[in-house]
Amino acid sequence: MACGSCGTGTPNGCKSNGGCSTGSCNRMNVHDWLMNLPFANPEGSCKIVEVSFNQGSRKDFFRNNSLQHYFKGELIAVEGVAGFDVGEVSLSGELVRLQMKKKNVNELNTDLKKILRKATQTDLDKMQENKAREKEVLIRSRAIARQLNLQMKIAEVEIQADGKKATFFYIADDRVDFRELIKVYATEFRVKVEMRQIGARQEAGKVGGIGSCGRELCCSTWLQDFKSVNTNAARYQNLSINQTKLSGQCGRLKCCLNYELDTYLDALQDFPENADFLETTKGRAMLIKKDIFKNLMWYTLPDSNRLYPLTIVRVKEILSLNHRGVKADELQPVELSANKSKELEPEFVDVVGQISLKSLDKSSKRKDKDNKHKANNKNIDRKQQGNRPEAPQSAEKQVSHFDRKKEKQQQNGGQNNNNNQQRIRQRPEPAENRKSRESQPQQQQPVKKIHVQPAEGPKESNPAIDNLASKILASTGSDKKPNNQKPQQQRNPNKGHQKKPPHHRRDEKKDKED
Repeated sequence: MACGSCGTGTPNGCKSNGGCSTGSCNRMNVHDWLMNLPFANPEGSCKIVEVSFNQGSRKDFFRNNSLQHYFKGELIAVEGVAGFDVGEVSLSGELVRLQMKKKNVNELNTDLKKILRKATQTDLDKMQENKAREKEVLIRSRAIARQLNLQMKIAEVEIQADGKKATFFYIADDRVDFRELIKVYATEFRVKVEMRQIGARQEAGKVGGIGSCGRELCCSTWLQDFKSVNTNAARYQNLSINQTKLSGQCGRLKCCLNYELDTYLDALQDFPENADFLETTKGRAMLIKKDIFKNLMWYTLPDSNRLYPLTIVRVKEILSLNHRGVKADELQPVELSANKSKELEPEFVDVVGQISLKSLDKSSKRKDKDNKHKANNKNIDRKQQGNRPEAPQSAEKQVSHFDRKKEKQQQNGGQNNNNNQQRIRQRPEPAENRKSRESQPQQQQPVKKIHVQPAEGPKESNPAIDNLASKILASTGSDKKPNNQKPQQQRNPNKGHQKKPPHHRRDEKKDKED
């Protein structure tokens, strides 16, 4: 049969066919380390097999009268009460004798029950059908015990594989008269009833769980013999008497308090007895704790909160003085120094000239230049923004950063073109061009005609002006334009130049005649 908690139906890791080492599959598991070793006398091997029931919560020994050898993890049918029961082989071979010796069971005892056969499929089906009833029977049995006002708690119910017997495990502080209870259970569940009283530690072992140490409970994995635990075990180990910390899942003192108790008792043999108080001139010193690892005893004086560590030799000396009726002048405590290694400070090393900082200087200069350039651009942008007229927010869109960049580039381009033209004009003319220009005869420039436009409004006749105009026209010649005369430039009406009044034009004509 495969592991009951495995989803695939077969164990993948241990390959033990259901006898896993964890408490979920089979509690109280034992490893058979002599299983694969050959023996000189096979006929003298142990004929007793250890069988576990209800996932290891209960174990018992059965005699194997057949020649078939059963291995660990196999399911077998054994003798039961008026029927049969199905269990799992937990141990076989020579290790069974050690377990029987430990539990004081005689191998030659004739009262040991026998192994019937290897479990068949019908046996397994019947066992699973009856095991499914255990939860319902447990709930109903607790309700019946409460109705009868019995001071007891039903911890677990185990039904035999054939369904003819049921064992009820209960917890009670005092004796309980359950004669009427057995009758009710027999009529209610139609089985033979057996009542077994267990303690709180056995209940915790059957339920299982995780302890404060982070591991599975000892009582559910390997611990079978429960010894009494006292608070003296905690005092010998210098533990604070805190009930919540010292109690386990069962509500009793932890069983692990006894694990190291013998070691502490052996170490405390070297410490002096009756050394709880020491008489000194400053007062009576009281013992606080004993350190078995450093062989020190810690005392305190009544007027101070300081702890004084004393050696065993010094405590014995003070005790001898107190027996004589003499009080010790001083306790002479031991100075405890931490054994931590001091960190060495690094020595001074001259590294001048070994590291060049030129690359850092160059990078810092570049950064300064970039920052200056960015600051200048920001100032220019602010000035330009200050000179621009403010546009209405609702009508016009805001100018983006890219549009401002384009305007800057256009302005810079126009300034560069003007500067280039000025440089070209300022260049000195070569001497050859100058001589050829002086040797050529100078041509008389034609006189431009001045067309006087009449002023708007009514014209006034002035004979003096008319005579002057006729003389000017006669001196200039015909009204036709010469070929080399340039066409008159048209005025741009958008420039907004105002027309000069007629009296200004007259003054200009007079100046030309003079």
